[in-house]
Amino acid sequence: MKTPSLINAFFGICLVAILLAFKQDTPPRLQLFLLIGQSNMAGRGVPEAEDQQPHSRVWTLTKEQTWVPARDPLHFDKPKVVGVGPGLAFAKRLAEQYPAMNIGLIPCAVGGSGIDVWKPGAYYEATKSHPYDDALARAKKALENGTLAGFLWHQGESDSKPGNTAVYGQKLAELVQRLRSDLNAPNVPFVVGTLGDFVVKRNPNAQIINETLQQATKKIPNSYFIVSAGLTHIGDSTHFDAASARTLGRRYADAFIQHKLLKNKP
Repeated sequence: MKTPSLINAFFGICLVAILLAFKQDTPPRLQLFLLIGQSNMAGRGVPEAEDQQPHSRVWTLTKEQTWVPARDPLHFDKPKVVGVGPGLAFAKRLAEQYPAMNIGLIPCAVGGSGIDVWKPGAYYEATKSHPYDDALARAKKALENGTLAGFLWHQGESDSKPGNTAVYGQKLAELVQRLRSDLNAPNVPFVVGTLGDFVVKRNPNAQIINETLQQATKKIPNSYFIVSAGLTHIGDSTHFDAASARTLGRRYADAFIQHKLLKNKP
């Protein structure tokens, strides 16, 4: 027959085990990064072993809005083709640089989406989604568990055509202002990436988008750009391969590190 002290000890051990399990499954307060744009932010590279290796301080918000250790693919916009994007490599680089930082990624990019669907109420038929509204809702959910530390934007392939390039800069400025206002984040850094060399090679209008992206960061407060030069594609002249997506992610991270953008880092 078990004595009361043994029973109490048993339940005490069970309680500790439950609390430890809960702690492991629940992330601490996070520095949050919103991943937005189209397919090259979502990722189309073929995952390899390192893309499946999580980091103890890097989390991602799932489609169901729960937190899990981050692994590629992070996104879910087009499940049949989604793969490696820049988000995970970005977060791992920051985690290496800031050993006390816990990072939360909020995947919200939508493949093929033009900048015109990144506004309130806009519906994107290809994925039957509302890119801006969905991103806003996911960001607000994530904010329950952290502080917004940055926006990462990679988009423009869909707008690389006559009639769109001339107004792209103004639309981007409006998007940044709208996001910051809607998320009460007036000073949160906004970092953009230029389109790949291979996109420019097959479509000269993409170079106009790249120039516009760089010029826009001179006008939009606390915004920065990173270049995609020298990277390679998966064979379609449109999407970064896995290695290039990782390099792109590290370039995004280096922008935050070099410009000392993380004011609230531990």
